[in-house]
Amino acid sequence: MKKYFFAIVLLICTQLSAQNVKRPDSYYFNRGLECLNEGKDSDAYDYFTNEVNDNPNNGYAYLWMGYILYNNELYGDGLAMIEKAQKLIPSKDKEYLSVSFQIKGDIYQNIEEFDKAIDNYSKAIKTDPSNSTAYQDRADLHYQLMHYELADKDYDKLIELEPNEYYGYMGKGRNANAQQKYGEAIQQFDYVIKLHGKDYFKSYAFRAESYIGLMQYEKAADDIITALAGNGDDKAFYLMQTVMVDSALMTMVSKLKIQQLKEPSRAIWPYCLGVVYEASENYIKAIENYSKSNSIDPSAITSNRISTCFMEIGDYPHALKNVEDAIAMDSEDIMYKLNKADLEYESGDISNAIKDITTCIEAIPEYFYLYYRRGFYEDNALLTDDAIEDYSTSILLNPDYFYAFLGRGDMYMKKGMSKEAMSDYRQVVAKDTVPSDASCAQYAYLALGERSKAIEYNQKVLDSFPDNAGCYYDAACLYALLGEIQQSLDYLRMSFERGYHRFAHLEKDDDLDAVRQTQTYKDLVAEYKTKIQYADIGENAQHEEVTVEIPLVKTGGVTEVECNINGLPLHFVFDTGASDVTMSMVEATFMLKNKYLSPLDIVGKQNYLTADGNVSEGTVINLKSVKIGDLELTNVRASVVKSQNAPLLLGQSVLGRLGKFEIDNEKRVIRITYSKTTN
Repeated sequence: MKKYFFAIVLLICTQLSAQNVKRPDSYYFNRGLECLNEGKDSDAYDYFTNEVNDNPNNGYAYLWMGYILYNNELYGDGLAMIEKAQKLIPSKDKEYLSVSFQIKGDIYQNIEEFDKAIDNYSKAIKTDPSNSTAYQDRADLHYQLMHYELADKDYDKLIELEPNEYYGYMGKGRNANAQQKYGEAIQQFDYVIKLHGKDYFKSYAFRAESYIGLMQYEKAADDIITALAGNGDDKAFYLMQTVMVDSALMTMVSKLKIQQLKEPSRAIWPYCLGVVYEASENYIKAIENYSKSNSIDPSAITSNRISTCFMEIGDYPHALKNVEDAIAMDSEDIMYKLNKADLEYESGDISNAIKDITTCIEAIPEYFYLYYRRGFYEDNALLTDDAIEDYSTSILLNPDYFYAFLGRGDMYMKKGMSKEAMSDYRQVVAKDTVPSDASCAQYAYLALGERSKAIEYNQKVLDSFPDNAGCYYDAACLYALLGEIQQSLDYLRMSFERGYHRFAHLEKDDDLDAVRQTQTYKDLVAEYKTKIQYADIGENAQHEEVTVEIPLVKTGGVTEVECNINGLPLHFVFDTGASDVTMSMVEATFMLKNKYLSPLDIVGKQNYLTADGNVSEGTVINLKSVKIGDLELTNVRASVVKSQNAPLLLGQSVLGRLGKFEIDNEKRVIRITYSKTTN
């Protein structure tokens, strides 16, 4: 939603306009404006409703009611309200009438009636030629519609109206990039940088795009680094991952490593290195760098990425451990729980996979994919009726997801319901018409008895994605169903060579029943299982669950646990509501004076919420070692509270990094269970 002109308009709401039009100054109207400025749409709407009940000719109130309706995606009601406002706002008030056309333009753009949107932006400009945001809106829409010449004309007008602002120059530069006029684009972005310096980091990201277009990768990498250093710009982050040609990749890696050396306390640089390595499928180095980032600033996002990388190399125990870490840090993110369910399935634990994905469905009951995925688990657990029900729900929520039709068709066939199955298979071939790495029409063709079409479609997929391990696995399944045993095994080997390692799924997939009992299949699986690379545990590493108990001490009504911080024994209050380690200035100063901390351990400052709801600023330090019993964490962030009497707090997320924990109040211990590597 476009709110950028909102505050500007409200500033002139109760004043005389340039046309000497007296605007409303009543209680309800002013209270509505105040609430609108504060983002309280519902309260504002109520005040404006009261206003029009008292003053039914107040077009300004109707205008803002229309704006609120639009802002809440009630587009039809919003249009009706604004049209009513336009009949009541004085014709002399060009500023407000212009704004009314502008909001109508925004509504039409949101419902993709672009001609009407352009028409209303044009009316806004004609009504008030000084309305710069109307030029901006129309220019941006021209850009989206690839009407670059028209967009440039509006950006030129925007520059004329606001020569010291960046938007017009950025728009012209973006237009030039879209037309591959990279030199012209760079000139525009250079000027923005001269105007605003490093205060507007997005200009560096857009200029990086221009340099990439010119294949000047070193300059592009410098601009990406500058943008990331400033505010973690999303566009720069995206560009960093797309520069994957060999010379550019090495340049990007080198620049990131240099920046990491310059700013060793910032987690963003090893994180970015992890992203680049992951994008280039170097999962071992990705894990190393993500882990380093997590040691500086633990993050659920980073832990989930580590999990994904472990999954890619087939190390499911470590993948599960890290996704559980992510969930411990952010239990609200459903995707982490979905990833955990998938990992449980891949590890052969279908029962818990179904249980965990059910919690995801309960949280987002309208998401079609979750039902499909649970149906897939149930399918492979031989829970046929449950699978049919979930596949059907997925289809109801998204009739275009052809994989759900294939799954349900297979289930119908198992139940002898061939008529229903054939109908679903026909849906698959009607919807999956463009070969992709997610195609499944080849299976539907085979089920429909069209063998030659199945083979032909499968080959199109392989030709389009010659390096995709999953496509070769699909080919192995198809040829097993065709009864071509040797060809199935050949494709299976090709999938392993390209990195396929879902061995738990392999053993359950009934598509491979025809080859699973052959000695060649058994030898092939055994051979490639031994070739899986593990990041730091060795290919023969095993794991065992170990539980330790840490004594708790009750002091003055609070629960404390003894910790060793950088070699200094301290008692911390165990606080299940705290997110990290907190200490007072007294302990921090003592540690610094007595060499338990060094100046290099002082990371910076952050805001935190106090118990009374106020936000305070605290110094952030890095604790190199936090020992709890025989367990140790390294590089733990801690907040130093200015209060001299603040207690030492140990948050549950810190213990969560060690493993699963529970408090036994009867025995007065914290019981921590973690995965230990054994050889």
